[in-house]
Formats: sequence, C-alpha cells, structure tokens
Amino acid sequence: MLRVEVFKQLGDFSVDVAFTSEGRVTGLFGSSGAGKTSLISMIAGLVQPDRGIIAMDKAVLYDRSKNIDLPAHRRRIGYVFQDARLFPHLSVAQNLDYGRRMNHLTRDAAEEDRITAMLDIGHLLTRRPGGLSGGERQRVALGRALLAQPRLLLLDEPLGALDEARKAEIMPYLIRLRDEGDVPMVLVSHDADEMRQLATNVVLLKGGRVAGHGGMEVLPRWQPAT
Repeated sequence: MLRVEVFKQLGDFSVDVAFTSEGRVTGLFGSSGAGKTSLISMIAGLVQPDRGIIAMDKAVLYDRSKNIDLPAHRRRIGYVFQDARLFPHLSVAQNLDYGRRMNHLTRDAAEEDRITAMLDIGHLLTRRPGGLSGGERQRVALGRALLAQPRLLLLDEPLGALDEARKAEIMPYLIRLRDEGDVPMVLVSHDADEMRQLATNVVLLKGGRVAGHGGMEVLPRWQPAT
C-alpha cells in the first residue's frame, strides 16, 4: 500500500495532498500546474516535503515527525521520465544494467530475460539510444528501472513526448507491465484516455489539492475514452 500525506510550499503555490492506494497503477491526473510532478518528486525523494509521511507497505520513506527522510538512492523507487534519459554513449544492454550496478545488486539472468521479453527489447541490446525510436527508448527506460528491483515505479508522463503512432506502439507494453509485472506503479498524466486504459484507481489533483479519489468516475466526463 502506498500512503502519501505531504505538504510543500513552493513560492506562491503549495501542494497539500493525502491519499492511500493499494491499486496496481495509481493515476495522478490533472492539468498542467496541478502539482503532479512536484508530488512524485517528493515520493521519489528528489524534493523534501515541509511536513508529512510517505510510506510504501511497511517501509517509511519520509516522516517529518520522526526525522526520517531516506535519500532517493535508498528508497528503491524507479523513475521513468517523459524523455527516457538514456545514456547516449552506452548500448541498450549497458543502459539496462546501469540501475543494477549502481545499486550493487546481484545479476539475475532469468529476470533480465523476463523483462526484455515482456518489453520486446531483446533485439535492441547492442544498439545505442540514438538509433532507437521514441517508443523503443521508453521501453528501454522502463526495463532499466525494473532491473533496479524497485518497490515502486513512477511514470512521469511516459507517453507525453511521443506522437500518436508511438503512443499506440508503447501502450500495449504498459498494459502488459500492469497485468504481468509485480511492481506497483504511479502514473502521472493529463490525458484521461491514458488513465482509463492504464490506471486501476485515480487521484484527481487541482491546484495542489486532491479533488477526487477513486475509480474512473473521478475523471472529467468531457474527455471521452477512445
């Protein structure tokens, strides 16, 4: 279970959010400026809240009242950005192995094979990121995050930088990751279609506050599903 109760003042804007989720994919939905990225940055440990609690299952990641604030590299949270952020000088195989090596994890060949098969990236291992499509780069970024053995995976607008053809290419892999993977995810998006296809529950954010929390019924009705 993911528990988030945080407050953060950011200039004239503040994030004051509280929710719990046991869903496979928790969607953070809202327009630009709603506080979505600030919130997942706090979950990841990249931004420190002014106060509150962040916990994943029995692991407390942040608790201001108890002076607990695990640094990002100790939270075991995978983070996939909108622009993939692969290392251009490394091959796909080296990019995939980066998280494992940085976390000093034992290599698991069976898990590597499972994830590369699930994301269909085995044929890309010897290539460099510059020769990949946008959808291929995102799949490699997902694989790199998963191979670091995270307890939680954060997806910050993973389809936001892709055109419609590339979105259609990668969506089945995200659905497969939800259905066949064993890592809970937090998905950030301002696209209601993406939420309806991927999320199992939704936290609706407006102005840094929770405006709704539940199933797909909290999404705007004016943005129909495809």
